[in-house]
Formats: sequence, structure tokens, C-alpha cells
Amino acid sequence: MNFEILKTNVEQAVRTSIGKFADFSGRASRPEYWYLMLPVIALLFVANLIDSILIGTSALGLIVALATLVPTLSAGARRLHDTGRSGWWLLVALVPIVGGLFVIYLCCQPGTAGPNQFGPEPSSAAYGALAQA
Repeated sequence: MNFEILKTNVEQAVRTSIGKFADFSGRASRPEYWYLMLPVIALLFVANLIDSILIGTSALGLIVALATLVPTLSAGARRLHDTGRSGWWLLVALVPIVGGLFVIYLCCQPGTAGPNQFGPEPSSAAYGALAQA
């Protein structure tokens, strides 16, 4: 695996998502969504680890979670739009355990081919060979 390509793709996805910081309209391809979510999940993990080891509270993890809340919600809504579902399906994640797993399942589904009611099909071509999975 070429990690330089992966790094470039992750950076591009994060830039795209930050550019659409609070844009809940349109569609997001799987690479755009997951290349944003994986660094966010890693950042939350590290923040919670630092909290538990050094600080003893969850202050840093809470700050990171709040800082990434709007971008992750908007990316999630756009990802669900790509699958033909409303962004309101993100509320299913509020159901303990099962809800979060169901939202992850929905976000892993392939998008609808061609335009749908939420806009034109997003292009995964910019993410290279890693997007073909």
C-alpha cells in the first residue's frame, strides 16, 4: 500500500469536508466521508487516552468532540444523501448500541448511481485507486 497516496487522499478529504464545514446539502462519496471520519476517530481516541492518563477527566475529549461535531454531522448527512436517505437518519444513532451500528451500516452502503433528489453523483475519481474499494 502506498502510504503517500493515502496521506494525500486523507488531506484532500479533510480539506473538502472543512470547505463544506456546515453544508448539510449535497452528497459525499464514501472516500470523502471515511477519510474524514478515520482521523477524527483517531483524534478522539488520542484525546481520551490523554485524558485518562494525564488529566483524569474527560475535558480534552469533550473539547475535541465538540470541535468536530458540526463537520462530522454535515459529512454524515451528505453521506446519507448519497445513499438516497435523509440526513435525519443520523438521529437513529441516539438509540443505544444498535442505533450507532445501524448508522455505520448505512454510511458503508454504496451511493445511488447518477443524480438523486439530493444532487448530482459525487466524484470519487479524485481519490484514486484507494476509492475503488
